[in-house]
Amino acid sequence: MRVVVVGGGAAGIGAQGGAKGAAPDAEVILYTEYEDVGYSPCGIPFVHGKEIDKFENLFLQDKKFYEDAGFDIRYTTKVESVDTSKQEIEVAGEGTVKYDRLVLGTGWNYRDPGVPGSDLAGLHYVKNIRRAMEFDKVLDDAKVAVVVDASPIGVEMATAFAHRGLETHFVDPGGWPLSEVGDPEIMEPVEESLRELGVHMHMQTTVKGFLGDGTVNAVATSNGDLPADVVVVATHKTPNTELATAAGIKTGSTGGIIVDDGMATSANGVWAAGDCVEIPHGLTKVPINGLSGSHAYSQGKTAGVNAGGGERAYQAVQVPWGMVAGTWTIGGVSFGETLATALGIPHVVGLADGISKARYYPGWSRIRVKLLVDPQARTLVGGQMVGIEGIKERADFLAMAMRARIPIDDIAWMENVYSPPIGALNEPMALAAQNALGKL
Repeated sequence: MRVVVVGGGAAGIGAQGGAKGAAPDAEVILYTEYEDVGYSPCGIPFVHGKEIDKFENLFLQDKKFYEDAGFDIRYTTKVESVDTSKQEIEVAGEGTVKYDRLVLGTGWNYRDPGVPGSDLAGLHYVKNIRRAMEFDKVLDDAKVAVVVDASPIGVEMATAFAHRGLETHFVDPGGWPLSEVGDPEIMEPVEESLRELGVHMHMQTTVKGFLGDGTVNAVATSNGDLPADVVVVATHKTPNTELATAAGIKTGSTGGIIVDDGMATSANGVWAAGDCVEIPHGLTKVPINGLSGSHAYSQGKTAGVNAGGGERAYQAVQVPWGMVAGTWTIGGVSFGETLATALGIPHVVGLADGISKARYYPGWSRIRVKLLVDPQARTLVGGQMVGIEGIKERADFLAMAMRARIPIDDIAWMENVYSPPIGALNEPMALAAQNALGKL
């Protein structure tokens, strides 16, 4: 049996390993257009910001590891088309390749800014580690940087440039950073910290075009032109489904490939995983797209196992998330109030400010927790947090609480660890839940 995997990101690597594990005797071939696989694109901003000292640290394994493990990886090789009726793909430089099972892990693209000058040289998109290595050398001589769109990668890159000592300008049409997913109470300290780092925040400002003679040297905005030595375009991710749609594989409302809980597509013998697919939200069942690397890897594993003849299901997602933004850490699960209100989801809000450890212990920090509760079911709709420490663990807990449908009453009076160096007497999530109970 031959299993072909297209894409060398987290989903593709997960799929190749899953297929090989389920069918050790199968021939498993992975094609990637890039020079490398198995590295963390999420770490790129932190190398640019010098928190991580070199790009090589982002590689999980070297190429020899995959060779020794028996993985057949075809680097810098493009799959040009898929014919699901003949069960074959067309590969640049190889011609027609037959498959028995196919997994698509084609990932994502940045949304086209859709303004004049988008084809100029010098516009940087954070994705390929080799291009990031080249860009990092440019930063050594740069003085002024402009970041377009306050998406998660945009916030990370603006923070990185500030750490790097560049004069940094942030341009976004929203009223606050991450305005499409983050609520203003959560993002307020983040925006303050970015300003304190020296980032010039141009909120409620739209990009009108990129200026330059062959190479970008300024960004035209609704509030005037911003000269720039470097420009990072951090527009939102869109699913890369070019191969799938050309092959007649069905896509959904997000533009992502439609899959079932085994990651199977509408085409017989074809699975898909990662940022090119759409997955149902655990609460609303609304299709969503563009999740984290951990989601992509798990989906890839599921697709690979099933393509290899095994049996595995992928559950609907609650979407715990978190990131460093400015000098703060933010995170949450599912919906914030802004998005829940836009979707018409009934909810009450519980908001509380707590602390990370005992107030008398050195290094304590504030944690703000905002929970959204279904007034009928008395279970979580979502939540958001901002603090310095403990955000990731709380986001993971809230995701499990949503999946298990734990009543808000139980969260309000939950047990929690109290130890001065690591935990305060009152758990901030419990305080927020108590405030929500008061409204209920």
